[in-house]
Amino acid sequence: EVRLVESGGGEVPPGGSLRLSCAASGFTFSRYAMSWVRQAPGKGLEWVSSIEGDGGSTSYVDSVKGRFTISRDNAKKSLYLEMNSLKPEDTGVYYCAKSALVRGQGTRVTVSS
Repeated sequence: EVRLVESGGGEVPPGGSLRLSCAASGFTFSRYAMSWVRQAPGKGLEWVSSIEGDGGSTSYVDSVKGRFTISRDNAKKSLYLEMNSLKPEDTGVYYCAKSALVRGQGTRVTVSS
């Protein structure tokens, strides 16, 4: 059974930082590209970032480029998202995703003064 468990969310002021983690199990983690997606209050899902299985290639939505960094540790079967210079518009639930249809339960990020 595929399982993705996110952690690390919380409430921070604008300009703050958070590091999200995702623990994966039930599949050969290193063989799959992984992504972070988010859902802002009252809005649809938005792709945030992806990383190839070997960690060699990453991509980001324009709005987070230069502020967020995706990484992975295949030995630990874990995915990470380092988020810096957070803005109120980054508020939402962040999901770790194996595919468009397979994601975790999410972790909530709130950026507010």
